[in-house]
Amino acid sequence: MGYTRRTKDELARRVARDIHDGAYVNLGIGMPTLVANHLPAGIEIILHSENGILGMGPAPAPGQEDYDLINAGKQPVTMLPGGAFFHHADSFAMMRGGHLDICVLGAFQVSATGDLANWHTGEKDAIPAVGGAMDLAVGAKQTWVMMDLLTKKGESKIVAQCTYPLTALRCVSRVYTELQALLPVQLIHSR
Repeated sequence: MGYTRRTKDELARRVARDIHDGAYVNLGIGMPTLVANHLPAGIEIILHSENGILGMGPAPAPGQEDYDLINAGKQPVTMLPGGAFFHHADSFAMMRGGHLDICVLGAFQVSATGDLANWHTGEKDAIPAVGGAMDLAVGAKQTWVMMDLLTKKGESKIVAQCTYPLTALRCVSRVYTELQALLPVQLIHSR
Protein backbone atom coordinates (compact mmCIF):
# COMPACT_ATOMS: atom_id res chain seq x y z
CA MET A 1 0.00 0.00 0.00
CA GLY A 2 1.34 3.46 -0.89
CA TYR A 3 1.38 6.48 1.39
CA THR A 4 1.30 10.22 0.90
CA ARG A 5 2.91 12.52 3.46
CA ARG A 6 0.88 15.49 4.70
CA THR A 7 2.46 18.75 5.82
CA LYS A 8 1.60 19.91 9.35
CA ASP A 9 -0.89 22.42 7.88
CA GLU A 10 -2.51 19.75 5.69
CA LEU A 11 -2.82 17.52 8.74
CA ALA A 12 -4.32 20.38 10.78
CA ARG A 13 -6.81 21.07 7.96
CA ARG A 14 -7.80 17.38 7.96
CA VAL A 15 -8.42 17.39 11.72
CA ALA A 16 -10.39 20.66 11.50
CA ARG A 17 -12.62 19.21 8.80
CA ASP A 18 -13.78 16.46 11.19
CA ILE A 19 -14.88 18.84 13.97
CA HIS A 20 -18.66 19.16 14.01
CA ASP A 21 -20.68 22.37 14.05
CA GLY A 22 -21.27 23.68 17.59
CA ALA A 23 -18.37 21.74 19.13
CA TYR A 24 -16.45 23.00 22.16
CA VAL A 25 -12.84 22.02 21.48
CA ASN A 26 -9.51 22.23 23.29
CA LEU A 27 -6.36 22.20 21.16
CA GLY A 28 -3.33 20.88 23.03
CA ILE A 29 0.08 22.50 22.81
CA GLY A 30 2.38 21.92 19.84
CA MET A 31 1.05 20.67 16.52
CA PRO A 32 -2.66 20.66 17.58
CA THR A 33 -2.65 24.47 17.88
CA LEU A 34 -2.44 24.65 14.07
CA VAL A 35 -6.02 23.36 13.83
CA ALA A 36 -7.27 26.84 14.88
CA ASN A 37 -5.92 28.24 11.61
CA HIS A 38 -7.95 25.80 9.48
CA LEU A 39 -11.44 25.72 10.95
CA PRO A 40 -14.07 25.56 8.20
CA ALA A 41 -16.04 28.73 7.43
CA GLY A 42 -19.77 28.74 8.00
CA ILE A 43 -19.86 26.62 11.15
CA GLU A 44 -19.37 27.57 14.79
CA ILE A 45 -16.56 25.85 16.68
CA ILE A 46 -15.75 27.28 20.10
CA LEU A 47 -12.08 26.90 21.06
CA HIS A 48 -11.11 26.54 24.72
CA SER A 49 -7.68 26.97 26.28
CA GLU A 50 -6.95 25.64 29.76
CA ASN A 51 -5.32 28.90 30.79
CA GLY A 52 -8.79 30.50 30.78
CA ILE A 53 -10.03 31.36 27.29
CA LEU A 54 -13.26 30.42 25.54
CA GLY A 55 -13.78 31.73 22.01
CA MET A 56 -10.14 31.69 20.92
CA GLY A 57 -9.44 32.43 17.27
CA PRO A 58 -6.57 31.59 14.90
CA ALA A 59 -3.00 32.81 15.28
CA PRO A 60 -2.61 36.56 14.66
CA ALA A 61 -0.99 37.90 11.51
CA PRO A 62 2.75 38.60 11.86
CA GLY A 63 3.25 41.92 13.63
CA GLN A 64 -0.25 41.78 15.19
CA GLU A 65 0.72 39.59 18.17
CA ASP A 66 -0.46 40.61 21.66
CA TYR A 67 1.59 38.62 24.17
CA ASP A 68 -1.02 39.29 26.86
CA LEU A 69 -3.34 37.08 24.79
CA ILE A 70 -1.81 33.60 24.62
CA ASN A 71 -2.90 29.97 24.59
CA ALA A 72 -1.71 27.32 27.06
CA GLY A 73 1.45 26.83 25.00
CA LYS A 74 2.30 30.54 25.38
CA GLN A 75 1.66 31.23 21.68
CA PRO A 76 -0.18 34.43 20.74
CA VAL A 77 -3.79 33.92 19.67
CA THR A 78 -6.77 36.04 18.68
CA MET A 79 -10.21 36.27 20.25
CA LEU A 80 -13.46 35.93 18.34
CA PRO A 81 -16.47 38.14 19.06
CA GLY A 82 -18.14 36.92 22.25
CA GLY A 83 -14.95 35.31 23.55
CA ALA A 84 -14.27 35.30 27.29
CA PHE A 85 -11.41 35.18 29.80
CA PHE A 86 -11.72 33.51 33.20
CA HIS A 87 -9.73 31.93 36.00
CA HIS A 88 -7.88 28.75 35.12
CA ALA A 89 -9.69 26.94 37.96
CA ASP A 90 -12.96 27.58 36.10
CA SER A 91 -11.29 26.37 32.92
CA PHE A 92 -10.29 23.10 34.59
CA ALA A 93 -13.83 22.73 35.93
CA MET A 94 -15.03 22.89 32.31
CA MET A 95 -12.50 20.22 31.33
CA ARG A 96 -13.16 17.91 34.29
CA GLY A 97 -16.92 18.41 34.13
CA GLY A 98 -17.29 16.93 30.65
CA HIS A 99 -18.17 20.24 28.98
CA LEU A 100 -15.72 19.85 26.08
CA ASP A 101 -16.78 17.83 23.06
CA ILE A 102 -13.28 17.20 21.68
CA CYS A 103 -9.69 17.66 22.73
CA VAL A 104 -6.91 17.33 20.20
CA LEU A 105 -3.61 16.36 21.84
CA GLY A 106 -0.14 15.41 20.78
CA ALA A 107 1.34 12.10 21.95
CA PHE A 108 4.57 10.21 22.50
CA GLN A 109 2.64 6.92 22.26
CA VAL A 110 -0.91 5.67 21.70
CA SER A 111 -1.66 2.01 22.40
CA ALA A 112 -3.85 -0.28 20.32
CA THR A 113 -6.51 0.02 23.04
CA GLY A 114 -6.44 3.85 23.03
CA ASP A 115 -4.16 4.43 26.03
CA LEU A 116 -2.38 7.79 25.84
CA ALA A 117 1.19 8.66 26.88
CA ASN A 118 1.92 12.30 26.17
CA TRP A 119 3.63 13.96 29.13
CA HIS A 120 6.96 12.18 29.64
CA THR A 121 9.20 9.81 27.71
CA GLY A 122 10.57 8.32 30.90
CA GLU A 123 14.11 9.40 30.02
CA LYS A 124 16.01 10.68 33.06
CA ASP A 125 17.07 13.96 31.39
CA ALA A 126 13.63 14.69 29.84
CA ILE A 127 11.55 17.47 31.35
CA PRO A 128 8.06 16.21 32.21
CA ALA A 129 5.26 18.42 30.89
CA VAL A 130 2.06 17.04 32.32
CA GLY A 131 0.00 20.27 32.10
CA GLY A 132 -3.74 19.70 31.75
CA ALA A 133 -3.54 16.72 29.40
CA MET A 134 -4.80 14.20 31.92
CA ASP A 135 -7.84 16.36 32.69
CA LEU A 136 -8.54 16.84 28.99
CA ALA A 137 -8.04 13.19 28.08
CA VAL A 138 -10.59 11.93 30.59
CA GLY A 139 -12.89 14.97 30.69
CA ALA A 140 -13.53 15.61 26.99
CA LYS A 141 -16.21 13.54 25.30
CA GLN A 142 -13.67 12.58 22.59
CA THR A 143 -9.87 12.60 22.65
CA TRP A 144 -8.17 12.86 19.28
CA VAL A 145 -4.42 12.63 18.80
CA MET A 146 -2.51 14.58 16.15
CA MET A 147 1.14 13.52 15.85
CA ASP A 148 3.97 12.35 13.65
CA LEU A 149 3.63 8.59 13.21
CA LEU A 150 7.31 7.85 13.85
CA THR A 151 9.81 8.94 16.47
CA LYS A 152 13.09 10.56 15.43
CA LYS A 153 14.58 7.04 15.68
CA GLY A 154 12.00 5.74 13.19
CA GLU A 155 9.90 3.79 15.72
CA SER A 156 6.11 3.83 15.54
CA LYS A 157 4.28 5.91 18.14
CA ILE A 158 1.25 3.65 17.72
CA VAL A 159 2.15 0.64 19.83
CA ALA A 160 0.57 -2.53 21.17
CA GLN A 161 1.13 -1.28 24.73
CA CYS A 162 2.55 2.04 25.92
CA THR A 163 5.98 1.90 27.52
CA TYR A 164 6.00 5.58 28.55
CA PRO A 165 4.18 6.89 31.65
CA LEU A 166 0.45 7.00 30.93
CA THR A 167 -1.67 10.12 30.77
CA ALA A 168 -5.00 8.25 30.59
CA LEU A 169 -6.35 4.78 29.81
CA ARG A 170 -8.58 3.93 26.82
CA CYS A 171 -9.29 7.58 26.01
CA VAL A 172 -8.12 8.02 22.40
CA SER A 173 -10.83 7.62 19.78
CA ARG A 174 -8.92 8.92 16.72
CA VAL A 175 -5.30 9.26 15.63
CA TYR A 176 -4.21 11.62 12.87
CA THR A 177 -0.66 11.42 11.48
CA GLU A 178 1.29 12.92 8.60
CA LEU A 179 1.25 9.58 6.77
CA GLN A 180 -2.01 8.98 5.00
CA ALA A 181 -2.77 5.52 3.71
CA LEU A 182 -4.36 5.52 0.28
CA LEU A 183 -7.18 3.63 1.99
CA PRO A 184 -8.35 5.51 5.12
CA VAL A 185 -7.23 3.91 8.36
CA GLN A 186 -8.36 5.12 11.76
CA LEU A 187 -7.81 3.84 15.29
CA ILE A 188 -11.21 3.66 16.90
CA HIS A 189 -12.41 1.82 19.96
CA SER A 190 -15.24 2.31 22.38
CA ARG A 191 -14.58 4.03 25.69
